[in-house]
Amino acid sequence: MDLPVWFEIGSLIVLVLILVADLALIAQRPHIPTPKESSLWVVFYVTLALIFAGLMWLFAGEEYAGQFVAGWLTEYSLSIDNLFVFVLIMSQFSVPRRYQQKVLMVGIIIALVLRGLFILAGAAIIEQFSWVFYIFGAFLIYTAWRQAFPGGDHDEEIKKESVVVRLLRRTIDISEDYDGPKVRTLVDGKRMFTPMIIVFVAIGMTDLLFALDSIPAIFGITQSPFIVFTANIFALMGLRQLYFLLGDLLDRLKYLHYGIAFILAFIGVKLIAHAMHENELPFINGGENIAWAPDISTWMSLGVIVVSMVVATGASLIAARREGRDVTLDER
Repeated sequence: MDLPVWFEIGSLIVLVLILVADLALIAQRPHIPTPKESSLWVVFYVTLALIFAGLMWLFAGEEYAGQFVAGWLTEYSLSIDNLFVFVLIMSQFSVPRRYQQKVLMVGIIIALVLRGLFILAGAAIIEQFSWVFYIFGAFLIYTAWRQAFPGGDHDEEIKKESVVVRLLRRTIDISEDYDGPKVRTLVDGKRMFTPMIIVFVAIGMTDLLFALDSIPAIFGITQSPFIVFTANIFALMGLRQLYFLLGDLLDRLKYLHYGIAFILAFIGVKLIAHAMHENELPFINGGENIAWAPDISTWMSLGVIVVSMVVATGASLIAARREGRDVTLDER
C-alpha cells in the first residue's frame, strides 16, 4: 500500500490524542451520559471513520479504502458483541453506573494494547507462513459455530470468574465496597484495593478473548497492519458512548449473534480460499496453487458484512416488537 509516511504517523498521533482527551474528560467529570450526548459522540466517531476512509481513497485508492471500511465494520460488529459481555460484567460486580464510563475506557485502552500486540504478531506470522490462513479460517468457522450455537446457559458461563480473577482475590486485599472510581482505598487505616481492580482485570481478560477472534477476522479482509490497527481503533472509539446509547436495547438484539456468526463464517471461508490460492503445503495439491478456489473481493465482503448486520438487527427489532405486542395483549 502506497500511503505517505506522514499520513500514517499523523493519523496515529491524532487518534491517540483523541483517546487521551476522551480519557481526561472522563477523569475530570465522571457521569452518566444522556442519550443526546451519547448519540452525538457516536455520530462524531462514525463520521471521523468515514472521513478517514475518504482520505484512504484519496491517497491509496478505492481498494484500500474498501478494505478499511470492511475491516472497520467487521471490528465494529464484533465490538458491539463485546457490549453484551460488558453489561454482564458490570452487573456481576455491581459497578455504580456513574463510574462505568471509566471502566469502559480502561477496557478500551487494554483492548487497543492487546490488539496491537496481536496485529504485530499476526503480520509477522503471515509474512513468513502463508499457510496460517488455513488455521485462521478454520478457527473463525469454529468460532462462528460457537457464536451461533453457544449451548447451555451462555450468560452464566460468561459470569464465571476467570482463573486470573480468582487468583487475584486470593493474593491481594480487596475491600468490600467501591470508593468512587478509585482502585486503591483506605479501610480502617489499611491500604487496600477496591473491587474496581477486579472489574479491570475481568474486562482485560474479556478483551484478550475477543482479540483472538477479531484479529484473524480482519486479516481475512486486509493484510495491511496499518489498516488493521486503524480499523480497530475506529471500532473501539465511541464504544463507550454506544454502551450507554443502546442501554436496554442490547437485550432486544436477540438475533445479532447470528449475524456476527455469519460474518465470521464467511470470512473464515474467504481465508481458506485465500490460503488455497497461495498454497505452499506439499500435502495439498502437491504444494501448487489451487486455481479453482473462489476469489472473494473486498467489495463483496463489505456487502456481506452490511447485509448480515442489517438483517440480524432488523429481525431482532421486529421480534422484540412482536413480543411487546403479545405481552400487551396478554395483560389486557
